[in-house]
Amino acid sequence: MTHQTAFAALEAAFPGRIERGEAVRAQHGAGDSWHPAALPDAVFMAQSTEEVAQAVRLCADHGCPIVPFGAGSCIEGQVNATQGGLCIDLSQMNKLLRISPEDMDCTVQAGLTRQALNEELRATGLFLPIDIGAHATLGGMASTRASGTMTVRHGTMADLVMGLTVVLPDGQIIRTGGRARKSSSGYDLTHLFIGAEGTLGIITELTLRLSGIPETAKAGLYSFPSIEAATQTVVEALQFGLCLNRIELMDALQVRAINGYNKTKLPEQPTLLVDLAGSEQQVDTDRDTFDALASENGAELHPVNTPEDYSKVWALRHSALYAARGLRPGCKSLSTDVCVPVSELPRILAETGADLDAERIIAPMHGHVGDGNFHLVMLFDEGDAEEKARVQAAHARLVERAIAMGGTATGEHGVGLGKKSYMAAEHGAALELMKLLKRAVDPANVMNPGKIFDL
Repeated sequence: MTHQTAFAALEAAFPGRIERGEAVRAQHGAGDSWHPAALPDAVFMAQSTEEVAQAVRLCADHGCPIVPFGAGSCIEGQVNATQGGLCIDLSQMNKLLRISPEDMDCTVQAGLTRQALNEELRATGLFLPIDIGAHATLGGMASTRASGTMTVRHGTMADLVMGLTVVLPDGQIIRTGGRARKSSSGYDLTHLFIGAEGTLGIITELTLRLSGIPETAKAGLYSFPSIEAATQTVVEALQFGLCLNRIELMDALQVRAINGYNKTKLPEQPTLLVDLAGSEQQVDTDRDTFDALASENGAELHPVNTPEDYSKVWALRHSALYAARGLRPGCKSLSTDVCVPVSELPRILAETGADLDAERIIAPMHGHVGDGNFHLVMLFDEGDAEEKARVQAAHARLVERAIAMGGTATGEHGVGLGKKSYMAAEHGAALELMKLLKRAVDPANVMNPGKIFDL
């Protein structure tokens, strides 16, 4: 059987809705990454869980690969259709299905973005405390176990998803978890699908734990004489138990990029951006404590006293990726992330910085250092094979360094295509159990094949 027989069956089931044009296929064949595009053979814009299930059943009957798609913002090629097949786009499934302010939870369709959800929740005094740079869909965020700047306080998507509706590779619909705040009932299937990157099934609905919008939030901006001084301040602040909501670090090169991109004049030194949230009295007291810790480590303090200043600070941070790419217009960027225990941050940043300098690689760094996660935007000329090879080799050493320090190959970007080769080193024999689970749930290997690992 060929993919064409699957598409004939899909056309019969969904007349006029199976898109085969090159433009729409190209829109769904690559994320925001350096990996070469790989287009699906067709795209289906699903509008309900039942439609997803019907499309999956038809694909399974004909052995046609399936690639789930949300907003396409992925970094590691998770949406690249390396074996062709059908891309199922869930972005039109974007409804807030239920909200329970009393229980501080809600149920959403997978195509709803976090920004749209928080806009709808605003009047309730609740929000979903996940703050990533992209306009990502919530199903995709669960599939890659996304986190972002607020992880230091609120955790990742894995901590906030209470239950899921999932379409399995044979088209069966299952519901995992529920609305109870805890359960000792059976296997934790909800977390089996979180971070599975669509390789075990397609998430179509999510039940999410929400948080109250804090009474007040204030920021701080601090320039340090060195990366070591900045990371030492982070370690001390975490040990003090301050009401920290976000702790973001940018190296001097990243600050230079932000200045150029935003026409700002920050000192081009290692810089911490800090967000504290809670009651006004607690926030003011804790910010004074952080000011003192930063000063003791040689920091220059930059006042952030108004709501407008607060918004500007975080707008600068969210421009980091595009600002970094602006350092070499026209070049490609290998954007990557690793995560290590917080105490290892000074060492890995020092060793990585020395490596990049020795290799003459331009790679601004920014990161969510409150949880040990940082990003590099490694710039290279796509037409310069030697430079590209140096960048890829330096990237490999970065990941190996992180794993050796008890860390992980990826804190939030996911594995996809880009981090597959490091999974054995990180997981050992546990990787074989992952493959066993994949074979059990998806014996025909039709669900996002080739991602995370090869069977």
